[in-house]
Amino acid sequence: MSRTEGSPFAPHTAEEVDEMLSAIGAEDEEALFDIPEAVRFDGEFGIEARNEREIRDEVERVLGRNDDLTEFLGRGHYDHYVPSLVDHVADRQEFLTSYTQYQPELTQGFLQALFEYQSMLVELTGLDVANCSMHDAATALGEAATLAKRVRETSGDRILVPDLIREGRRSVLENYADGAGLAVETYPTDDANADVEALSDAVDEDVVMVYAENPTVRGTIEERLGEIGGLADENDAMFVLGTDPVALSVLSRPADVGVDVVVGDAATLGLPTSYGMGLGLFATREAFLRQVPGRLVGAGEDGAGKRAYTLTLQTREQHIRRERATSNICTNQAWVALRTAMHAASLGASGLVDLATDCLERPTDLAERLDAIDGVEAPVHDRHHFREFVARTDRSAHEIRAGLEVRGFSIHVIDDDHVQLCVTETNAGAVDDLVAAVEEVAA
Repeated sequence: MSRTEGSPFAPHTAEEVDEMLSAIGAEDEEALFDIPEAVRFDGEFGIEARNEREIRDEVERVLGRNDDLTEFLGRGHYDHYVPSLVDHVADRQEFLTSYTQYQPELTQGFLQALFEYQSMLVELTGLDVANCSMHDAATALGEAATLAKRVRETSGDRILVPDLIREGRRSVLENYADGAGLAVETYPTDDANADVEALSDAVDEDVVMVYAENPTVRGTIEERLGEIGGLADENDAMFVLGTDPVALSVLSRPADVGVDVVVGDAATLGLPTSYGMGLGLFATREAFLRQVPGRLVGAGEDGAGKRAYTLTLQTREQHIRRERATSNICTNQAWVALRTAMHAASLGASGLVDLATDCLERPTDLAERLDAIDGVEAPVHDRHHFREFVARTDRSAHEIRAGLEVRGFSIHVIDDDHVQLCVTETNAGAVDDLVAAVEEVAA
């Protein structure tokens, strides 16, 4: 819609549009697009103009239709309390921009914050290099797969992932793998952790990457990472681990158990789950420095000898020759990484460990209380857990969920007999009411 047709946001007049179309030999603007008929919309939107008060009333009415449930969901979305200082500092105008934070002349303050974010991940993972964010955990995993294909010395096209993996994460990985000529296959799990003996049978010289998670999608702590890393190393496959910064503060450092690349979602710090954003973390060994996707912030000195920060490595096709680019991933999550760094800094090392320790203790306590209820077995997996666990129910799991929703709680259903619950400091105050509700609906 041109400016003369009523839109204040269109920068061109009808005459200017006609002139441009004439210059390129197009009959009209529709000739510039190839929209399939099946998804083409030719009708009127029917949106009436409204004033501010009317819009506010409508938005409040729509939002009022949402259920106000206390969530015990988890499975990739973990709610931790974000200190208000994160909002206050991150919302300063120096940090807010709609433009991608990738210019070398990016403000020193923002670059320093991203450098601190990278440094935090290096310390937590024990690896040498961390980039300053990917879109989310799924894209970080996909980039790890293409990195594995590039650096592996022998041929091969197989990627091994556990059979228990979030479907969205696997779907994105398969998209990356398809384009790179790789095949994604699964290896079995035993009681929610990797079946290392079965994995040993599956790994051979055709495998370029072995992926594991800690904690797993069912909240269990993977106990045999060193053996998984050994299998990968024996077959010249890359060992990639999915995790998050809170868990890393108390679990084994990935570098100490043979991990080559750490991926995962770092948005467990800095953002509430309500925003639906991810923040892909990506860390690896120095040997793969020039294969790292995205951007790296480095620290050096300016001409006056003062400490200065700059983007030091960008291996994407906008910055280097296309045939040498490692990835065409464009934007990143700089502002979310900024918030994560602020949240971690506000907690400090001991605060981060305290938070993670709570994530170990709270699910154990809740599982014990649910296990005491007739008709409930919790946890199903006889493992150590982090944040979440699976419970078996005698009644239909779908009926259990429906009954809890009526009483104000939301949980995941795994199948007809199993549910999954996640507890952190943000919903811990509702545990007594949840247990009472389960006692009512599980009988």
